[in-house]
Amino acid sequence: MAVRNSLSGQLLRRSSVVAGARFMSSWFRSIEPAPKDPILGVTEAFLADQSPNKVNVGVGAYRDDNGKPVVLECVREAERRIAGSQFMEYLPIGGSIKMVEESLKLAYGENSEFIKDKRIGAVQALSGTGACRLFAAFQHRFHPNSQIYIPVPTWANHHNIWRDAGVPMKTFRYYHPETRGLDFSGLMEDIKNAPDGSFFLLHACAHNPTGVDPSEEQWREISSLIKIKGHFPFFDMAYQGFASGDPERDAKAIRIFLEDGHLIGLAQSYAKNMGLYGQRVGCLSVLCEDEKQAVAVKSQLQLLARPMYSNPPVHGALIVSTVLGDPELKNLWLKEVKVMADRIIGMRATLRENLEKLGSPLPWQHITNQIGMFCYSGLTPEQVDRMTNEFHIYMTRNGRISMAGLNTGNVGYVANAIHEVTKSA
Repeated sequence: MAVRNSLSGQLLRRSSVVAGARFMSSWFRSIEPAPKDPILGVTEAFLADQSPNKVNVGVGAYRDDNGKPVVLECVREAERRIAGSQFMEYLPIGGSIKMVEESLKLAYGENSEFIKDKRIGAVQALSGTGACRLFAAFQHRFHPNSQIYIPVPTWANHHNIWRDAGVPMKTFRYYHPETRGLDFSGLMEDIKNAPDGSFFLLHACAHNPTGVDPSEEQWREISSLIKIKGHFPFFDMAYQGFASGDPERDAKAIRIFLEDGHLIGLAQSYAKNMGLYGQRVGCLSVLCEDEKQAVAVKSQLQLLARPMYSNPPVHGALIVSTVLGDPELKNLWLKEVKVMADRIIGMRATLRENLEKLGSPLPWQHITNQIGMFCYSGLTPEQVDRMTNEFHIYMTRNGRISMAGLNTGNVGYVANAIHEVTKSA
């Protein structure tokens, strides 16, 4: 009897082990590889190409005229001051108070009444992506039946962010392919037809991927209609200073909405305008009706951030607060960000000039009419494929060109390739 019980126990344990192993082996069996990110996939293909003529105009990261990454001198000096003088303790959930204060002054204005009245609930965020993601979670929690209207086209990650936050998305017209400019009438019609009280995602400046921004007068009309409809404007501002070389000019859309009495949400990033791509430093702010409401909003943003990432990183925040908080370093930054913006603007002019000199029958004024890191070239996916396969020039298939990838050594080559793939169009 004892032997039988022992054998039965062994068989039961063995079958349990086999069943458990079979169950565990099936946990991840059905998972398929995720599709490659279209932008990062361009870089992978570029790196694998052995051609000496290869050019990467796919990724939105600034390069100097030698094609090299740049660390701003104001950032180097800030790092020298920080080194050995700061502890590496946890920041509060809301991040660096000093960095947030300087960010608000940059966006809302040095002497903003909203800052003085403490009407802005704001936290440090993981660059612009993190700021958008945190706001999307905030929208989902406190307006669970709302949706967000996103421009066509927009930065691809916007769709991922609001989708993963569980917020339904709709779109509004923005880019006009025939003119390669703004579809202003379509945009206004879609704002008007959206249900009252909808959320709208707006690019504050240097629209990604098109480089097409509304004029000041158009921004005023957009602001007026959004106010009439009771919509909530959420701005993604990834390029303040980098677009025109003037941070005040690049914040004009936001200032117009503030003048018109809107409550707004705002995502800021220091990836492009300070070159702090890998530091992941940004700010999320929400303008509220009063100080009490701002305190409540900030507390809820912190509550959402706690299980996401607990608290933001310290080093990038120290750099930003040091640069913006010191008059000498801030002036240096203003000069350096203008140098970056001017180089991009210069490359636009040179690319257009080269195309026109080649005798292209197509109009290319949109290259210089657009602004910021990206040029929406108008190239079709098939033409982009030819650019890659025949000329080893890499970009996303929507025809977006990162102007930072151009320099005096390759702009002529790229212009010639564009001419070759479009001359029969």
